[in-house]
Amino acid sequence: MGFKNIILEREEDIAVITINRPKVLNAINRETVDELQAAFEEIEQDTAIRAFIITGSGEKAFVAGADINEFTGLTPEEGRLLMQHGQSVYSYLEHMGTPSIAAVNGYALGGGCEMAMACDLRIASANAKFGQPETKLGIIPGWGGTQRLTLLVGKTHAKELIYTSRFIGAEEAAVIGLVNKVVPQEELLKTAKDLAHQIAAMPPIAIRMAKLAIDKGSQVDMDTGLNIEAQACALCFATEDKIEGCKAFFEKRPAKFQGK
Repeated sequence: MGFKNIILEREEDIAVITINRPKVLNAINRETVDELQAAFEEIEQDTAIRAFIITGSGEKAFVAGADINEFTGLTPEEGRLLMQHGQSVYSYLEHMGTPSIAAVNGYALGGGCEMAMACDLRIASANAKFGQPETKLGIIPGWGGTQRLTLLVGKTHAKELIYTSRFIGAEEAAVIGLVNKVVPQEELLKTAKDLAHQIAAMPPIAIRMAKLAIDKGSQVDMDTGLNIEAQACALCFATEDKIEGCKAFFEKRPAKFQGK
């Protein structure tokens, strides 16, 4: 499929999605959201892709937010539908079996921060800025910001950032748990690709089961979470990759996982 606002590239066993609207700091409009959904579906259906990266074009912005022009004149009902549409696409991203990495190369604000938070992992360049500035517009984060930010950094930090619309730098984002790692701008994409290839080399079924256990388990009590973990682990015991992994361990060689 051809895209107007994003670029989808494949590199061996990984893929890179680049939000490509540099004139508006990669702000996302409805068309871009729809293209992202199509790209996510394409990646999920391609078993050769075992991890993927989302980043923004240029060095100024990952995604500087939603296109505010699309907010003007909306009725409450139209606003609700717009929020639910964005939530649906980001939830699809969050629940994909293919692991995702946000390579945050500048401003990640509003819908951009929310997109990064829907990814499994986040690597930020030293110049990255994060924020949920929606309250300055008289609204609140509506594409998952109030929920995912709270899960990632806790209620106290989430409330402060949302109540004040304050931007934070990459180092502070790392301290509060919003990002996994901070690297120089020129090393960002390489670092993200190295991590993606490292994940891609792992058994894909085990990675999917680990993601399921972590994500589902974090939403329930400990006993229920432990049961989810046991069931997910049990499924791994039925795979050829489990046999290969154990065999490679005893033979002291790298395993070759086939995703079976």
